[in-house]
Amino acid sequence: MFSKGACILLILTLWANGRLRGQDSLLVNRTLDSAKALPNDSGKVNWYIARGKAMARYFDGRQEENAFFQEAITLGQRIRYPRGLANVYNEVGTAKRNRSEYILANDYHEKAIKYAEETKDDRLISISLNNAGVDNRRMDQLQKAFDYHFRALQAAERANDVRSICVAINSIGNIELSTGKYTDAIGHFTKALELEEKNNNDLGVAINLGNIGYAYQGLGKIDLAIEFYKRSLAVNQKLKNNTGMAICYNSLGNAYQEKKDYAHAMDALQKALAVNDKVEDKIHITESYLNIGKLLSEQGKHEEARRYIQQSLDLSLHWRFKSMLLEVYKALAADYKASGDFERSLEFTDRSLLYKDSILDENAAMALAQTRAIYEVDRKDIQIKALEHDKQLSELRTKRNIVYMFSTAGFLLMLAVGAFFYIRHRNLEANKHTLQLELRSLRAQMNPHFIFNSLSSIHRFIWSNSQEEASDYLTKFSKLMRMILDNTQHTFISLNKEVESLRLYLDLERLRCNGVFEYRINIADDINDDDVMLPPMIIQPYVENAIWHGLVHKSGKGMLDISITMRSGRTLICTVTDNGIGRKRALEIKAKKGETHRSMGMQVTEGRIDLIRKINNSRDTNVTITDLELEDGTPAGTQVAITLPVEHIF
Repeated sequence: MFSKGACILLILTLWANGRLRGQDSLLVNRTLDSAKALPNDSGKVNWYIARGKAMARYFDGRQEENAFFQEAITLGQRIRYPRGLANVYNEVGTAKRNRSEYILANDYHEKAIKYAEETKDDRLISISLNNAGVDNRRMDQLQKAFDYHFRALQAAERANDVRSICVAINSIGNIELSTGKYTDAIGHFTKALELEEKNNNDLGVAINLGNIGYAYQGLGKIDLAIEFYKRSLAVNQKLKNNTGMAICYNSLGNAYQEKKDYAHAMDALQKALAVNDKVEDKIHITESYLNIGKLLSEQGKHEEARRYIQQSLDLSLHWRFKSMLLEVYKALAADYKASGDFERSLEFTDRSLLYKDSILDENAAMALAQTRAIYEVDRKDIQIKALEHDKQLSELRTKRNIVYMFSTAGFLLMLAVGAFFYIRHRNLEANKHTLQLELRSLRAQMNPHFIFNSLSSIHRFIWSNSQEEASDYLTKFSKLMRMILDNTQHTFISLNKEVESLRLYLDLERLRCNGVFEYRINIADDINDDDVMLPPMIIQPYVENAIWHGLVHKSGKGMLDISITMRSGRTLICTVTDNGIGRKRALEIKAKKGETHRSMGMQVTEGRIDLIRKINNSRDTNVTITDLELEDGTPAGTQVAITLPVEHIF
């Protein structure tokens, strides 16, 4: 009977727990609602998984499905996110295994394997395979378990994932331990132990030391087994791991009992009992009472043995540990049989059989329930996939119609744009062809003009100079004529040919003018005069104009500078600078002589440059004339800058 105060405390506790559960439920709903604002992408799936892990205890305590994990699965399938699905199926499977729902756990972990393999991430594959291996070990399907762990080991080694390697090796060792292959098991446990020591994982070290102890005990090497149990115990004590210490003490007690060293066995089991009192899971303390009872029964201390076994029985009944009740009744039956009380032994044997049947029925019912759950989960997945498939088909149809519409509109637009540019290109080509014909015509006009001027100069030179000088002049003139006739066959010639013909012309004019001027031609270093192209005879008319209107009237030595530079790799600038009398004074002299016509060469060249500007659609193509003056305003010559688009051979 409970006291009044105890009743009130119980009521308050239940109320508080209910309130906390209500608060947790409200928190879950609010958190799920807050997720609606997130975009439906892989980040949201990962967010659900993280929240599901954080709230795992809440759902496990209520024996409910983790709502966050379910949302992660639904969204992961909808957006086809294999990594997220592998992670969430691993989490759900592990939660099922922790509730001993091994069939369901294995189904989820197999799904995790399928999606992990889609990611081609060996680390994720090894984790999923190890989980499936553990499920099958718990169901005693050892061959399947071995296959899973072996595949996990291969994937983990490819990924160099030490943690998964250790899990796989340790699990393979446990399978070999279960099948009596103790030597092989020791080899695997030793390898796992070395890896755990290398990575300073003390818990893994303790587990593998204990496992090696079990294998040596299986081989009958009890002293070696005890040595490894003690080493495992020392590591667990260092970690303050009560569960680990209890397992080690129980193992030591069992080993000493096998050696008939009952004193040390009892000491170890009593220590296990003391440590198990600090462990939350009461099945361990129940097991400790049972082990002590069995030890005392083996020594013939039946009354004392039954007191310990009875304590194990009371705890098992209180906590409904059916598997422990089966073992307790079997132990009581064996003890009464050893003491000669066969009637009581038969009574407890019957009870143990009842629990055995009950456990078998319960396992069968659980297996059936898990199978149904798998069916429901698969049916739900199929429905989700079917809905998503229909949705995708609808979206594809919509996209297809939109694509058709835009494709048709795009085709019509391209057709219209193509027609526009075709007509425009045709007109431009026609205009360009016309302009080129005009340019050839102007070039043809210029050549006779230049030849006429040159022959006039030779005529005057012959009458006013010696026959030898006239012959030299005529030789140079004939060479210049050959160059002109050759160059004018082409729309463009190389810069070096233009400069060569220009030098011949200047030499002729210096002879003609009795050396009243000097000239310099400078080509910028960054110009390859074999590669750069320009129209033939484009500079000569401005040079001629500088000589006959600027330099010949100058008192003193005249200087003509011709420089050729390039700007931005696209524009050629030819500058003709003289230190003659200037344009104003030249016009005055021209007016006194009564000359009114304009130079044909200048007119033709200006026409050529205008056509070049139109053909190339270049605003930069032009001729700029600058009057040079001294500081006091006295004319100091003229500068002409001819700007042309650059043409190259290649």
